[in-house]
Amino acid sequence: MKICPACSGSAVSPDWTCSGCGHRPPSLATGLPLLAPELAQSERAFPSSDFARLAELEDGNYWFRSRSKLIVWVLRRHFPGFASFLEVGCGTGCVLAAVEAAFPSAACSGSEAHVAGLAHAAKRLRRSALLQMDARRIPFRAEFDIIGSFDVLEHIEADREVLDQCFLALRSGGGVVLTVPQHRFLWSARDEYARHVRRYTRGEILEKLHSAGFRPVRVTSFVSLLFPLMLISRASSRRPAPGFDPEAEIRVGRLANWLLEAVLSFERWLIALGIRFPFGGSLLVVATRP
Repeated sequence: MKICPACSGSAVSPDWTCSGCGHRPPSLATGLPLLAPELAQSERAFPSSDFARLAELEDGNYWFRSRSKLIVWVLRRHFPGFASFLEVGCGTGCVLAAVEAAFPSAACSGSEAHVAGLAHAAKRLRRSALLQMDARRIPFRAEFDIIGSFDVLEHIEADREVLDQCFLALRSGGGVVLTVPQHRFLWSARDEYARHVRRYTRGEILEKLHSAGFRPVRVTSFVSLLFPLMLISRASSRRPAPGFDPEAEIRVGRLANWLLEAVLSFERWLIALGIRFPFGGSLLVVATRP
């Protein structure tokens, strides 16, 4: 069920016009509804110029490719036969494109606060519905089977509000799949460059999920087999310095990219076997709404 972003009423038409209060959100020439227009061009959480660079990197890069494959595996493992999926903070559509391809019968949607990201997502995606919205004000109630948010929560001060909204937007028995950066001791200039608010501890994200009403069913670190390399990299970049390259960890040569992806493929196989890593650069959490 759609919810009017102005009055929270439920009498909302397909074009988001509310028959209760008469509100109709503005839209782009493409028809994309702007449900949070005040954030559409905001540079606060993520610079608009970075979306173009992300779009260039994602499809061929070991880290993005491995994360997408892990997410697709998780959806198959924990939510077989799901009918609807919303990605909150879909960016340029990298993960959503993988979900589209893997689950052709599922209705897929993607949201992003910044229209620059959605412009790239629209070029990459084939059938997903896109909308611009504030993740802290998700305008749906009991609408989706699955909500995913991948390396998004760390950009948002009010992450509890986002999780509360995800809970309300899910159908009973549905679930969330989250990835977040992990370990506070890994904080470095790269986090500052990416405009992260935090790196999570396992206890912190689980407490926030429990508080929102979710029941966690799988928690594991990932990018764990590459953790020693990450420790070395982060130790050398605690503070920005002349010549600092924020993309050094992911912009690698062709052979290194292949080798690193092979390592993460092996790691994914171990996770599928039931191994739950206690440490790693990122944390994967799957939780359900009772």
